[in-house]
Amino acid sequence: MSENVREKAEQTLALVEEVNAVVLPEPVDAGEVISLAEADAPLGEEIRSRMDEIDMGDTNSIVAFGSAAQAELQEISQAMLQDVRNKDVGPAGDSLRNIVTTIRGFSVSELDVRRKRSWWEKLLGRAAPFAKFTAKFEQVQGQIDRVTDDLLKHEHTLLKDIKSLDLLYEKTLAFYDELALYIAAGEEKLRVLDEEVIPAKEAEVQATPEGDQVMVAQELRDLRAARDDLERRVHDLKLTRQVTMQSLPSIRLVQENDKSLVTKINSTLVNTVPLWETQLAQAVTIQRSAEAAVAVRDANDLTNELLTSNAKNLRDSNKMIRQEMERGVFDIEAVKQANADLIGTIQESLQIADEGKARRAAAEAELKKMEAELRDTLASAKAKKTGLGDTASTSVPRG
Repeated sequence: MSENVREKAEQTLALVEEVNAVVLPEPVDAGEVISLAEADAPLGEEIRSRMDEIDMGDTNSIVAFGSAAQAELQEISQAMLQDVRNKDVGPAGDSLRNIVTTIRGFSVSELDVRRKRSWWEKLLGRAAPFAKFTAKFEQVQGQIDRVTDDLLKHEHTLLKDIKSLDLLYEKTLAFYDELALYIAAGEEKLRVLDEEVIPAKEAEVQATPEGDQVMVAQELRDLRAARDDLERRVHDLKLTRQVTMQSLPSIRLVQENDKSLVTKINSTLVNTVPLWETQLAQAVTIQRSAEAAVAVRDANDLTNELLTSNAKNLRDSNKMIRQEMERGVFDIEAVKQANADLIGTIQESLQIADEGKARRAAAEAELKKMEAELRDTLASAKAKKTGLGDTASTSVPRG
């Protein structure tokens, strides 16, 4: 966190303490309406002035009785709704959640420089683990800076809303007391009508001659109807006052939520964010140390591997050279094997020659035998007296 942001957060802390120190007044005699008979002189004058607004001969004055105060309630309610829509409590909460999500976005496995990249990472050409970690840290630092600025803006907006809610509470409380005056004036007017005006009008109807009695009776009915309208209007004002009474704790609840959120934002700015940044800086330093240690270890491993490999190669080479030096021009085993093969070749040649000579002798004897058999057969055929012999003798040359 920059020094400028830290100073702003500390300045805002004083404003937070200021708004938390404000004590809102409580409603006096909540739920009770002081009648004209019980009111003191100043309050009695206020009630009478509102009674003078009622003209029983004018229906509009009855319908509009207390409407000015009720219009003020409508304005206050609209201001409350507009304030709730424009407070941006949601984005403030989102900022808190985003910063937590950003920190939690680190994967412990990704911090391991010894971790091999998966085939998918190699295929996509993704960065090595530490390079990816460094890039993530830079992204997180930028996000923290942006979220910190957003939180400061939300904090100032909420402080402004809390002060506005103080004024809204005071206006609502004043309206609540104003409704009590209108209700007292209306109830006093109803009492006067029921106990004085209407009985007097009824007596006037009775005293009026029969011919003029209809008009006076109609005036009595109109007076009674107007009285009923006033009673309904007073009842509506009582309901309105009850709703107003319920809005007072609602305003306080919204205020308390805003104060809690401002306190939480300020604590996050002053305490949590610097702690996160410190931990992230330590994580980077630790990772770089680990990377250096791995490089040193790899160098030592390479040195040991070279020493071991060279010693083994020297031993193998020396053994092979010494063996070749001690060998003769020809190996005795090779000479022995060549001699055995030569003797075997000569013996096989003699055996093959003897076998060939025997086969040729047997063939000559067989040929002589076949020739003798052929002569005997021809001689035998010539001695016969058949035509066969004459025919046969013609095909064989005479001996």
